[in-house]
Amino acid sequence: MGIDRVETGDAELVRRIRAGDIGAYGVLVARYRDRLGRYAVHMIGDREDAEEALQDSFVRAYRSLDRCNDPARFGAWLYGILVNRCRTTGARAARRRRLFVQDAEALNGASHADAMERLEWTDAVERALARLAPEYREAFLLSTSRISSTRRSRS
Repeated sequence: MGIDRVETGDAELVRRIRAGDIGAYGVLVARYRDRLGRYAVHMIGDREDAEEALQDSFVRAYRSLDRCNDPARFGAWLYGILVNRCRTTGARAARRRRLFVQDAEALNGASHADAMERLEWTDAVERALARLAPEYREAFLLSTSRISSTRRSRS
């Protein structure tokens, strides 16, 4: 006959943290780390960026624990923080991965009569590229880059 270990609830741990028991926060981190870590990897797609978002979420949650209005729902509150951090981290990572190819020769060789039409055309292409998912944008830009270099080698 053994006595089952009773797990301390989130509300009690939050109360202890607010009273100065910093070690209680380690229990909360251990409780939520794996589950929220998996979510962050699925949302962002990159393990390092997901880890950064997760760590940042735990730090932000600790610093703003007084704003957790319902300590019994700490997990849901922390999840909301993580979702926001994943969105921010994912957007930042997407900006870093963007690849824009500027091919002045191709733009100058376009058959537009004046610079204004060329500017409008460039703007329309850039808007269309911005709407593509990052992987499709990269594929399109790489393929157009390859076409441009093939044309140059034939000249």
